[in-house]
This record gives sequence, structure tokens and C-alpha cells, in this order.
Amino acid sequence: PLSGVSVSAQPPGGQVALGDLLVLSCAVATGTGPLSFSWHRGGSATPLGTGPRLELHVGDEDSGHYQCRATNGDSTAESPPVQVTVL
Repeated sequence: PLSGVSVSAQPPGGQVALGDLLVLSCAVATGTGPLSFSWHRGGSATPLGTGPRLELHVGDEDSGHYQCRATNGDSTAESPPVQVTVL
């Protein structure tokens, strides 16, 4: 099973100026097989993107909690939420 899903943010701490680029990267500590990723904000079921990286030019509406969900077909794991603050 998958475990140890984590998200790192650039800029660090998830504090990003309005209009600047936010890059979130998802990593999986353990798990095998072809991995697929989806990105979610605030518990929304609709993915913001797929793939191990999410790049956003942030707007007023983009503050909130972001999570990465990883799946290998047999198992799904979610990262802890990362708080993003638009300054």
C-alpha cells in the first residue's frame, strides 16, 4: 500500500504574492506500481490538476488548504493538507 504522501511548496511555507507562481510537489515515501496523482483544494472532489507537480499563478481565490492524492490502482493515500496564503 501507499504511504508517506507529502507535499512541498515553493515558495516555502505556501506564502505567495498575488499573481506569483506557486509550485506544489507531491512525493510518495513507499509504494510500488505506476503512480497517478490528483490535486485538491479545500476537500473539493474536482481535481485542480494531475501529475506530481501543480503550478498556479495565484489569484484572490486561491488561498486555502491543498492536498495531493496518490494512487497506484490498488491503494490510495492523501497528503496532509498544506496551507497556502495569498498575500
